[in-house]
Amino acid sequence: MDRFLNVEELAQFLNVKRSTVYDWVHKSSIPHYKLGKLVRFRESEIVAWLKTKKQKTGKPNVFLQ
Repeated sequence: MDRFLNVEELAQFLNVKRSTVYDWVHKSSIPHYKLGKLVRFRESEIVAWLKTKKQKTGKPNVFLQ
């Protein structure tokens, strides 16, 4: 069974404010479950969601040249 996180746990996991998590929920930009007034997040879905947020930079790293 996959672990479910509450808002506080997710905010700590992502190192963001709880208000940021609630904003993402309100905008439906993060996968979540509503159980009455409760909001929960499936850990595996959050990891997959994070992978879609990875940004590619087109600039070479000058320190690696």
